[in-house]
Amino acid sequence: MKTRHKRLAIIVTGVIGLTVAGLFVLNAFRSNLVFFYSPTELLEGKVTVAPGKTIRIGGLVEQGSVQRSPDGLKVDFVVTDLNKKLPVHYEGILPDLFREGQGVVAQGKMLGDNRFIASEVLAKHDEKYMPPEAAQALKGGSFAPGDAKKNP
Repeated sequence: MKTRHKRLAIIVTGVIGLTVAGLFVLNAFRSNLVFFYSPTELLEGKVTVAPGKTIRIGGLVEQGSVQRSPDGLKVDFVVTDLNKKLPVHYEGILPDLFREGQGVVAQGKMLGDNRFIASEVLAKHDEKYMPPEAAQALKGGSFAPGDAKKNP
C-alpha cells in the first residue's frame, strides 16, 4: 500500500470515528432533554407529551392552593400561568423560596387526569433581588465586605 493510500485510509477512518462520536453525543442530548411548558400549553393540547415522558412546567404557585400533609413531606399545590391552572403533587422537601404567589418550575410527569406528579420542584427568586451590599452601594454609601453584618 502506498503512503498516499495509507493517509487516505487514516483520514477516512478519522472522519467516520468523529461522525459516530457526534451521533452518540446527539443521542445522549436528545434522551436527556427536558422541555419546559406552561399550564396553558399542556391543558389546551398545544403540545403532545408522551405518557411517562419527563417534562418541566412553570408558572406561579396559586394563592391559597398549597396543602401540606401532617408530616410536611407531601404537598399539593396549583401552578398557574394566569390563564390555566394545573394541580401538582410533590413528595419531598420544598426549597426555602417556595411559597404562594412565587414563581416555580416543577419537573415530573403528567397523568391522564390532567394532574402533574413532580419529582423535583425549583423555586424562582424575584428578579429584583439585590444583595444588601449592592443595595447600600446604590444608595450612595460605600461599603466594605463586612458592612452588611454591622449595619443590617
